[in-house]
Amino acid sequence: MPGFSGSETKMPFGSRPKGIFAGAGQAPPGGLVCMNIISLIILAALFGNFVLGLLADILNLSRLRPDLPAAFSDIYDPEQYQRSQEYLRVNTRFGWITAVFQLAVLLLFWFGNGFPWLDQAVRSLRYGSVLTGLIYMGTLVLFRALLALPFSIYDTFVIEERFGFNKTTWKVYVADLVKGLLLGLVLGGPLLAGVLAFFEYAGANAWWCCWIAVTLFMLFVQFMAPTWIMPLFNKFTPIENGPLKTAILDYAASIRFPIQNVYVMDGSKRSSKSNAFFTGFGRNKRIVLFDTLIAQHSVPELVAVLAHEMGHFKKKHILWMLAFGIVQMGIVFYLLSIFISHPGLFEAFYMDRPSVYAGLIFFGLLYSPMDFFISLLVQMFSRRNEYAADRFAVETTGDSESLASALKKLSVKNLSNLLPHPFYVFLNYTHPPVLERINAFMKIGRKANGQARS
Repeated sequence: MPGFSGSETKMPFGSRPKGIFAGAGQAPPGGLVCMNIISLIILAALFGNFVLGLLADILNLSRLRPDLPAAFSDIYDPEQYQRSQEYLRVNTRFGWITAVFQLAVLLLFWFGNGFPWLDQAVRSLRYGSVLTGLIYMGTLVLFRALLALPFSIYDTFVIEERFGFNKTTWKVYVADLVKGLLLGLVLGGPLLAGVLAFFEYAGANAWWCCWIAVTLFMLFVQFMAPTWIMPLFNKFTPIENGPLKTAILDYAASIRFPIQNVYVMDGSKRSSKSNAFFTGFGRNKRIVLFDTLIAQHSVPELVAVLAHEMGHFKKKHILWMLAFGIVQMGIVFYLLSIFISHPGLFEAFYMDRPSVYAGLIFFGLLYSPMDFFISLLVQMFSRRNEYAADRFAVETTGDSESLASALKKLSVKNLSNLLPHPFYVFLNYTHPPVLERINAFMKIGRKANGQARS
């Protein structure tokens, strides 16, 4: 579901021990000394990710300058620009607090024998292995969600409120939480139960059975999300008849883009920030504009935004990224089938009794180094796709100025960082920095104009 505005993906951060604490699921004093190689890999990944993120943040903050970039002098006043820099500082510091807390809780739970303690508790209920696994994993997910809740509330009702973005009421916030929980139970519960059952009973065939099942589930959700899932959280209204709709449909016809309508989403229900995105497949595909985007942009700018989104479809970016995700998922399930019964994986977490459900959790932590490098690759391709979609928009509309103006307005309204550090972009950004995007497609526009004059 590619979005139009610049964005980032902030990433979060031997033998059985014996001694006076030894016993069922007990770790010895100084358990860190008795770690096996799997423990060391996971710890190195956790701390490495934390340190890299911290370094990227520090470098990013060091790039802040009081002088407004010349390209934004026409629409960005100095006071608002300083406000965008303060917004970055506040979010960065809050991110540090969140990351330290999450890492500390994980380590305390791990080396405080939380995993074996919870395992003993759910086993005592004497349910079947699949239901026991659902309770075990569901408890961990719920525990993590509850710990994250105060940070989410502070971010929404303090930070976003302070900078004028938050439009979410407590009623909407609570309703979103309840809907998200119910959706997770209805969709995620059966899927997780199926994965647990396959690995419990399908033997060597489990990994590819899971791969096929999860792929079909993912495609089903992608197909149904625009008409069944997303409307649970937002209202999607077909764009009204008028100059904007006419301009959009005329442009779509000019590039032979099959579209029946464009939808307006009530993004102002939660935030004053703006965006646009493409989602769905076949007759369920939708191009969506936030109502805040329509309120802040001219018709040519909005056509340029949609041309960018249609460019993702025409260039098959969505299909390529989906195919990459499916292949990656197959690799993950294959590796999971190898490690899920590995004794060292359970020894690393002081577990006496192996289980499929615990193996899934522990493998997720072990897989994190590979996932880190894959995410860098995915973001690299995503940034390349954004350049390609910009280029498509400029070439098919012949209007680089409107696209540049739309990007500038979005950056101003969203208080985006105009000059992020390259290392921070490398680690976190799915979209290129706004000035780099504008410079890239403006060259194409100038070249096209030069050829037209000659």
